[in-house]
Amino acid sequence: MLSLNLITVKMFGEVEFWFAMIKIVAILGLVATGLYMVITGFESPAGRTAQLANLWNDGGMFPHGLMGFFAGFQIAVFAFVGIELVGTTAAEAKNPERTLPRAINSIPVRIIVFYVLALIAIMAVTPWRDVVPGKSPFVELFVLAGLPAAASIINFVVLTSAASSANSGVLSTSRMLYGLSQEGDAPKAFEKLSRRAVPANGLYFSCTCLLLGAALIYVIPDLVEAFTLVTTVSALLFMFVWTLILLSYLNYRKHRPALHQASTYKMPGGRLMCYVCLTFFAFILVLLSLEDDTRKALIVTPVWFVILTATYQLVRSKRHPRTAVRDTQDS
Repeated sequence: MLSLNLITVKMFGEVEFWFAMIKIVAILGLVATGLYMVITGFESPAGRTAQLANLWNDGGMFPHGLMGFFAGFQIAVFAFVGIELVGTTAAEAKNPERTLPRAINSIPVRIIVFYVLALIAIMAVTPWRDVVPGKSPFVELFVLAGLPAAASIINFVVLTSAASSANSGVLSTSRMLYGLSQEGDAPKAFEKLSRRAVPANGLYFSCTCLLLGAALIYVIPDLVEAFTLVTTVSALLFMFVWTLILLSYLNYRKHRPALHQASTYKMPGGRLMCYVCLTFFAFILVLLSLEDDTRKALIVTPVWFVILTATYQLVRSKRHPRTAVRDTQDS
C-alpha cells in the first residue's frame, strides 16, 4: 500500500476501484445466495429453516431489550469511519461539482444494499441465537449453502476489505498532515512533496502508525478485546473529527452566508441536522460509558488528546514562536 500510494494519486483510485469491485460482487453474491435459501426453504443441520420470520423470532426484534440494540451502536459508528473522505478527495477531483453530489447521493443506496440487505440475508438463514461470535457470518452462510470454496473466497474478500480501509486511511492521513503542515500546525517535514507530487513523509508516518497498531495483538492477547478497543477508540476519534466538521459548517453558514446561498448543492436541513448529529454523538458517548469493554477505550482516549495538544504546542512554538505564546496565553 505504501509503494502504491508513493507512485501517484491515480494509483490509489485504481486500487480502490478493484477493492470495491471485489466487495460489491461478494456481497451481492451473499444477498442472492441468502434469498435463494429463503425461497427454497433451506434447512440447516441444526434444524433451522431459512425464512424471513427468523428476523423477529426468538424474542422479537429486541430480545435483549433496547440496551442490547444500543450496544451495537459502537461498531455501527465504526463502520462509517472514512465517510468524510468524500470531502477530502474534493481537492483532487477533476470535477467536484459533478462527482461529489453523485458520490454523496449514492451513500444511502449503498447502506441499504451492503449493510441492510446483507444483514437480512444472514439473519434470515442463521437466526441470531445460532451466530457464533468467533466466526464470520458471511463465511458461515456459504458453508451452510454447501459452497466451502466460496467461503474461502469470502475470507479473501475480508482481507481486501481491510486492505481497502487501511489504504483509505493511509491516503487521508498523509493529505491531512500535508494540509496541517502548510498551515503551520504540523512539522514542516510533512509539507514536502516527492517528485511525483505525493506527500511521501506523511505516507511513511501513517504506515508506521499502522504497523504500531498491529502490534496491539501482542500487547492484548485476546483478539476480540483488542478489536473492541481499536474500534471504540477509532469511533471516538472520528466522532471528534465529525464534530469539528459540523462546527466548521455552522461557522461557515454564520460568516459566509453569501457563499452558502450561491452553492448549488446544499445540505438538507442545514443547521438543524448539525445539532441532531451533535446530540446523537453525545448519546453515543453515554452508551460507551455503560459497557465494560467500551468504557476502557473511553478512559484511554483522552490520553491521545493530551499527547496531541503537547505536540501541537511544540510544533507551533518552533514554527511560529510569537503565535504559540499568544495561543498559550489565550488557552
